[in-house]
Amino acid sequence: MKSYLTVLSIAGSDSGGGAGIQADLKTMSALGCFGTTAITAVTVQNTLGVKGIHAIPVDIIRAQIEAVMDDLRPKAIKIGMVNRPEVAEMLGETLGRWENVPVVFDPVMVASSGDRLIEEKAVSMLRKHLLPLATLITPNLDEAGIITERSIRSCGEMVEAAQRTLELGAKNVLIKGGHLAGDVLYDVLLLANGEQEQFKSRRIDTKNTHGTGCTLSTAIACGLAKGFSIKTAVDRARDYLQKALEYGKDVKTGEGHGPLNHFFQPSKQIIQ
Repeated sequence: MKSYLTVLSIAGSDSGGGAGIQADLKTMSALGCFGTTAITAVTVQNTLGVKGIHAIPVDIIRAQIEAVMDDLRPKAIKIGMVNRPEVAEMLGETLGRWENVPVVFDPVMVASSGDRLIEEKAVSMLRKHLLPLATLITPNLDEAGIITERSIRSCGEMVEAAQRTLELGAKNVLIKGGHLAGDVLYDVLLLANGEQEQFKSRRIDTKNTHGTGCTLSTAIACGLAKGFSIKTAVDRARDYLQKALEYGKDVKTGEGHGPLNHFFQPSKQIIQ
């Protein structure tokens, strides 16, 4: 019997369709995976910013995860918006049942608009429960700064922050340098075995950057679901993100930070 290559996203819903669960499902579909979800929060937002957040009860989040994992058997998991300490604790307990499934954790803490999306007391719980759980954590500079409690303004400081993140319990870390100034963007990958890789790409001049972190982490999860190494999954996911940005850079969607073009070249559904 044939089956789809399934990936689970545990994240918040974006009413504007550019980030969160919506961006994750678009990415999974474009990369030939079957997307499933567990929604952690419903956000009220558009391209101009976040207007409100409605938290989903913890037992409902857990039930969504168990319903998907017990039946659809995802090959990889992506965790996005976890803005409450009780959710982080539940995820650490619940996902421990499926230790062989790779987990990509994108610690969504600040929206593209600058709106903070996480409760202050949740940060320590993320460190305690989700850093050790994740196969790979993918913070941007602001998020890495919150996790490590330090300011990051250079590539050298990105490497130091990556090392500090491993010391805090992470297995592997990709720190994204999109917020640094300059025409060339750098991301730093540090693996548990000490191997380090610096990726670079050309900065694309566009306002349409809403959902870049969600898209990248989900694309990495799709790569891990397909059996790629972490390094290969990151490399291919960055290439997909760069093209989604390029093909969507001149499209006007809303009055603020618009979305990417996830379907610039959709893959055919992969059926195993």
